[in-house]
Amino acid sequence: MNQKAVKKTKKPSSLVTLTAITGASSGIGQATAYKLAQAGHGLLLISRRRARLEAVRKQCLKLGSPQVEILPLDIQKFSEKTVVAFLQKKKIPIKNLINSAGLAKGTQLLQDANTSDWDRMIDTNVRGLLRITKVFLPYLIAQKGNIVNLGSVAGRLVYEGGAVYCATKFAVRAISEGLRMDLKGTGVRVINIEPGMVNTEFSLVRLGNQQKADAVYADMMPLGAEDIAESIFFCLSQPPHVNIQELVIYPTDQASVGQVVRGEKSIKNLSK
Repeated sequence: MNQKAVKKTKKPSSLVTLTAITGASSGIGQATAYKLAQAGHGLLLISRRRARLEAVRKQCLKLGSPQVEILPLDIQKFSEKTVVAFLQKKKIPIKNLINSAGLAKGTQLLQDANTSDWDRMIDTNVRGLLRITKVFLPYLIAQKGNIVNLGSVAGRLVYEGGAVYCATKFAVRAISEGLRMDLKGTGVRVINIEPGMVNTEFSLVRLGNQQKADAVYADMMPLGAEDIAESIFFCLSQPPHVNIQELVIYPTDQASVGQVVRGEKSIKNLSK
């Protein structure tokens, strides 16, 4: 019996799925972009600082990312229609959303605080996170993707002078848990990463003074942005049936919020 020749047809190359990262121009967002680029992820970098985004994009391509798009926008105030139009024009399939944009502003007691600082924290850490997540949800559901929210240990424990900032991070925790329930059955995983002290621009933005910011991390060994990027990559690398819902990460020198060892008892000196 003669067998019919089977004509092989070349399959069209699949589109690169991208990981969208807010706050991608610095700190944890930037470190995560570099880590994922090394792992071969396509990326959509989002931040208000275009020049820094361009620099991060260039480096991600050097590190091995197959595709890097940038979307300059301010997470505190942006048009959802603009983002949707950008995604539709680019025809980008989004696999992951990493909500890294966030900030703290001021350490004053509530009765002495500047309410404009409250607005910045709430608009960035809560409203901005909610609005950008809502825009990306249809794409994430279509890809059975992942949402990684950057919370904080301040979303678990409150400290003096941090009432509003802590409230925003408690909100991130609540949003993560509620969203996970709302998305059950879609295949989308929701992950809340809650770091302790991480040496980034965080304290400089909060305190507005480099000397004061440096003092926060003096004589101790804080986490680095790369440590959190590694943790995010670990969570994303789990098989689809595994969801690391919440990951709390402290530096060894920080036992809890407000409990920090310095000097000779720091791990950097104990390790010598």
